Amino acid sequence: MGRIAIFTDDPGWHGKQLRQAFAARGYSAEYVSLTECRIQLEDGLLPLYIPGFTGTLPDAVFVRGVPGGSLEEVVLYLDILHALKIMGIPVYNNGHAIERSVDKGMTSFLLQQHSVPTPQTWVLRDRHQALAIAEEQLRAGHQLISKPIFGSQGEGIRRIEKMSDLFWLSHSHGVYYLQRFVQCAGEGFSDWRVFVVQGKVIATMRRRGIHWLNNVARGAKCEAMQVNQEMAEIAIQAVKALSMNYAGVDIICTQEGDYKVIEVNSIPAWKGLESVCNIRVAELLVDDLLNYCAQPEKVSVVC
Repeated sequence: MGRIAIFTDDPGWHGKQLRQAFAARGYSAEYVSLTECRIQLEDGLLPLYIPGFTGTLPDAVFVRGVPGGSLEEVVLYLDILHALKIMGIPVYNNGHAIERSVDKGMTSFLLQQHSVPTPQTWVLRDRHQALAIAEEQLRAGHQLISKPIFGSQGEGIRRIEKMSDLFWLSHSHGVYYLQRFVQCAGEGFSDWRVFVVQGKVIATMRRRGIHWLNNVARGAKCEAMQVNQEMAEIAIQAVKALSMNYAGVDIICTQEGDYKVIEVNSIPAWKGLESVCNIRVAELLVDDLLNYCAQPEKVSVVC
């Protein structure tokens, strides 16, 4: 029986779904916290220690969570993912993909470089420059969003609507991330979550919220939607730009009818998606990972 490591500190519903999907395919899956892993460069030992896999390494790794922490701690966690890749262990999504997506500045940069439509964005250190940019945008009639470089589920995001809002404009650990606010088409607040696996859209939902932050974690309601060709192509291109196996791509339709990618999630949740779509996401993801494990010539794509 093959053995899989699921990196997570909070298995919850998603971890259970993954473990069941692996078991149905003849694999045992162990929950492992990256905080308990280590690099050990000693004679006679594997250079990596993964709890539950003493003296060996997993056949593959599914990354369901990367803990927060200091820069040094996060670098260590990513080093472990990179080291697994170097040792030939399939990692899903891999360390490079996660690095690109958790860093909102690099995400925006790569989307723009690959001609994926995304809101205008500024990432900088200097407060005077940040205030000048914000003031210029407000005077031109554009609102802004201030975000932490690292973060999820809408935490730490602020909307800059008027000049007086500049008084509380704050940085995240010394860095300002400013993005032009995109007002969605129609009434209320809504966006799309497009779930892409290995270059294909498997499901799409619209999230409608009572607030401009349309996170399911913040109470947004989900409804199944048929994705059109333009939106599907944009979502697929966004995932390709960040070199991911799978991702949840958040897209908003502007009042002018254009689509903008506002986020690409390398460790997306799918409970809300499954609540409105007749699909088993965990099974699709597990099948995709195991297919690559069975095809050595393609392992480099996921590692």
